[in-house]
Amino acid sequence: MFWKGKRIGLALGGGGARGLAHIGVLRVFDKASIPIDLIVGTSAGALVGGAYASGISPDELEKKADEYLNSPEFQSSAIRGFEKAQACADMGFKRKIQNYLKNRYLVVQAMFKPGILSNEEFQETIDHFIPDIQIEDMPIPFRAVATDLVSGEQIIFSKGPLRQAVGASCAVPGAIAPLKEGEWLLSDGGIISLIPSSIAREEGADVVIAVAVDRGINPQGDLRTVVDIYHRVSEIMGEKLKEYELAAANVVILPEVGDLHWSNFSQAMNLIKEGERAAQKSLDDVRNVVPRFRSWFRPKGLEK
Repeated sequence: MFWKGKRIGLALGGGGARGLAHIGVLRVFDKASIPIDLIVGTSAGALVGGAYASGISPDELEKKADEYLNSPEFQSSAIRGFEKAQACADMGFKRKIQNYLKNRYLVVQAMFKPGILSNEEFQETIDHFIPDIQIEDMPIPFRAVATDLVSGEQIIFSKGPLRQAVGASCAVPGAIAPLKEGEWLLSDGGIISLIPSSIAREEGADVVIAVAVDRGINPQGDLRTVVDIYHRVSEIMGEKLKEYELAAANVVILPEVGDLHWSNFSQAMNLIKEGERAAQKSLDDVRNVVPRFRSWFRPKGLEK
């Protein structure tokens, strides 16, 4: 879809559970009749963006998320285990001991295999949200970003099975095993491109709207152990990479996701609402970067 020579690209960043805020952003864009000509997604952004670009509405996506998060499969999954392992600040002593042992069990598992969750186990999650179609057949042009752990190169999926592309982009290092494809060993796109604004630009977008849902640097974090230092270094690297990517965007939407861990899916509905709030506040910015669009922006259901 082209509007007077301007092509609008949406770059959806990674962030695990925080990526559910993308659903709220897309809902506001739908109601405001904002035309999206291209979607590029990294990790959770690839999951939500890929589903939307395939024709699944934000309302349907929210329903799918609610169904999945309340399913026995998710409640007994390793991803749910990660979330429980993180939620220990207010636990009693007994629960903390149990939580510690569970963490130790996950660490021991990680010593002997490439991911806590296998590709086969994670594929069930992908299949719940993503239809079995080819990327080149999607109603909205779509790109998924992954990282080849062998070469260190960025891999951009523009054709082939959508489920496979999204699965590779979402393979969180350590949590989900990398996906072997030919000579590639594919992992999370966020390793190289946390918010794929520059890719949206390279793929032909004249106007890029970026949505960032990462945690950023926590200045209150402890720096007392090797693990603390390692996490801080990762935060700094990620923040600098994010700044580079966002420089390629015309509009940046920043839902307030706080310091939620990537596995904290229990906040799903709140995250979706936060995405809506952030997108609603950014609508004027979207209109301003393409002034000629103002006359036909007539929000559906948002009029005052």
